[in-house]
Amino acid sequence: MAKYPAKAQEKVKETMHEMKEGKLKSGKSDKKVTNSKQAIAIGLSEARKEGAKVPKKASSK
Repeated sequence: MAKYPAKAQEKVKETMHEMKEGKLKSGKSDKKVTNSKQAIAIGLSEARKEGAKVPKKASSK
């Protein structure tokens, strides 16, 4: 499992908590997020926007 900076870990923790409560929404579609991997990706993305040093997104093949 990847180890991220404390700021990024906290953001991921918050998004996972929101997902479990059913409050996490996905982007423009505003659909409820049910996949934990998607919640982690959202948390890391938000951490990047806040300036946390998180590695770039993995390219999909």
